[in-house]
This record gives sequence, C-alpha cells and structure tokens, in this order.
Amino acid sequence: MTGSTLLRLGFFFTILAMVAAWELLRPRRPLTVNKAGRWCNNFGIILLDSVLVGLLFPVAATGVAAAATGGNWGLIPYLRLSGIAAVAVSVIVLDLVIYLQHLMFHAVPLLWRLHMVHHADLDIDVSTGLRFHPVEILLSMLIKMATVAALGPPVIAVLLFEITLNGTAMFNHGNILLPRSVDRFLRLLVVTPDMHRVHHSVLIRETNSNFGFNFPWWDRLFGTYRAQPAAGHPGMTIGLSHYRRPERLTLPRLLLLPVTGDPGRYSLDSIGGDPSLLARGGQQDDADRG
Repeated sequence: MTGSTLLRLGFFFTILAMVAAWELLRPRRPLTVNKAGRWCNNFGIILLDSVLVGLLFPVAATGVAAAATGGNWGLIPYLRLSGIAAVAVSVIVLDLVIYLQHLMFHAVPLLWRLHMVHHADLDIDVSTGLRFHPVEILLSMLIKMATVAALGPPVIAVLLFEITLNGTAMFNHGNILLPRSVDRFLRLLVVTPDMHRVHHSVLIRETNSNFGFNFPWWDRLFGTYRAQPAAGHPGMTIGLSHYRRPERLTLPRLLLLPVTGDPGRYSLDSIGGDPSLLARGGQQDDADRG
C-alpha cells in the first residue's frame, strides 16, 4: 500500500468518524427510516465501488498525473505554471469538471438512471455522500483520468483534490446542524450541508440545483444555485417521489435500479414546475414531482 493511499484512507476514516459523531450529537433533521438498514445498503455499495476501482484502475488519477509530469505534457506545463499557481489552477479546473460531470448525470436520461441510485436514499447523511452506483463510479474515474491527462497537473494537486473531494462529499451530505451565521459564511467558500441538502429534495427544480461538491461558486456562476428548500430543511422530503418504500431500496435492488427502475421525470429533459409550496392549500405542485 502506497503512502498516498494510506494518506487518503487516514483522511477518509477520520472525516467519516467526525461527521458521523456530529450527526449523533447535533442532527439537522430526524431520520425517517431505519439507519442500520440504510447503512448496510450504502456501505455495501461503497465497498463494492472501492473493490472495483482498485481492480480496474490500479494506477488511478495520481498515476496519470505522475506520467504527465514525467512526460511534461498537458495544459499546466504548456502554460508554464508551477508551484502554488499550478496546484491552485489544477484544483479549480478539476472541481469545475466534477460540477459539469454532476450536471451531465442529471441532464442525460441514461446517466440519470445510474445517478438516481444516489438520490433514492430516503434520508441524507454521511453515508449518502459516498453512495454511487458502481458503473457511475467507473465512468467518473474515466472522466477524472482523462481530465488529468489533458491538464497535466502536479501529483500533489490531484492528491489534494481527491482528499478534499472525498472529505467535502461526506461533510456536505452530513445530517449536521450548523448555526445559520456559520452556514451563511461557509457557503461562500465551500458547499455546506444545508446548501447541498436542497439538491436531495423530491422536488424536481430543487433536485436540479446546487450541483457543486467542493466549491459553491459554480452554481452561482451558472445559475443553478438555490439558497433554501421551499419547505424548509426540517419539512423537506428527501429522495425520489416514486421510491418511498425502504423494501424497494435494498442493496440488490439498488444495483439493478438503473435497468429495472423508473427514472421518473427528474432528468433535465423534463425539469418540471417551480418548487413553491402553495401556502393557501399547503400542497406541492404535482408538476414538480417525479
């Protein structure tokens, strides 16, 4: 096991433990389904993802970065960037690609079928941030490696990005309570749990917003930012409107969901109505459900 792998694992388990403890001490929302069952499903997928990535991509993104650095090819060497500038530009560009990739998995109906495994979770917590269908993870790895090959970033930049992306995914999916003033400041710099939770709403327009994982700037820049859910965080419904029964979301069914499941109307080809709660009737517009 390499030093970079040990470093990633160290950060992974440390952040996982910290966010999980935070969720127990200061939860943002009450859970709606049995946590033990959800975690068995979620960490089962996470374990399968890790095994497949390890088997199919033994070199991974840092290996591609090392080859690019050794061969002096890619955009970063072409621009003659080095040191902190090279690391900063690399991390920012990689994060933009992840934002665009996330948008693509919502925009393309076939890719949405894979991505809805992530969104079908009936609660959102630290485990949700790592729950992605194995095929989506493999496609994501190919996109990341292709980006690294074209960019030619320093190895340290890729390692830093991967650790940060992994950590922020667990943090911003965490069921954790932040003071409003802290959240308002933090979301200028990083995607916060309250910001990303909007993305897991059953309402179509809310699902198709707040795509960022690390930096919150892309959503504001490209017009996909929504500050708060229409129903408020305690009152919003998490997941997909047509998958509300836990028995339909077991590990085997989740793995088969892209080919056997109903994608609903969540992908961007059918964006739905504006997610406003009708205060007079207290009901949600049916056009905004999947």
